[in-house]
Amino acid sequence: MTAARPRHRSIPALALLLTAVALAGCTQEKQNEIRRSVQNWTGTNGVLEVYAGDKLVKRFIKIDKMSTAYGTDDKLPRPYRYGYGVLDENLNGTQDEGEKRVYFEISDYSTAYVFYESPR
Repeated sequence: MTAARPRHRSIPALALLLTAVALAGCTQEKQNEIRRSVQNWTGTNGVLEVYAGDKLVKRFIKIDKMSTAYGTDDKLPRPYRYGYGVLDENLNGTQDEGEKRVYFEISDYSTAYVFYESPR
C-alpha cells in the first residue's frame, strides 16, 4: 500500500505561485504600492537627512516610516510629512547614549531632505 502525499503541504507553494502570478500582472506603480503597504507592517530602518544648502544640519535614524498628513475634515493631503525617529545629535549615524526617539515634521516647501533605508 502506498501512502498518499498530504495535500496540505502543497497549499503554501500554490499560494506563493498564485501571488507571484498576480504580481507579475500588476503595473509597476501597483507593485510599488503593495511593497509600501508591506513596509508599513514590517517597517524600515530609515534615515532622514535634512540639509541647509549643501550642509547636513539634522539627521534622524531608526525611522519606521514617514507619513503624509491629511486634513481632519476635508481629508486632503497637507504639504508636510511626519514620523518618529531617533535624533542623531552628533550626526555619526548611530544612536548614542542620550539620543532619544522624537516626533518630526518636514515641510514640502522649504526643506531639502533625503530619506533612505539604512545600509546598516
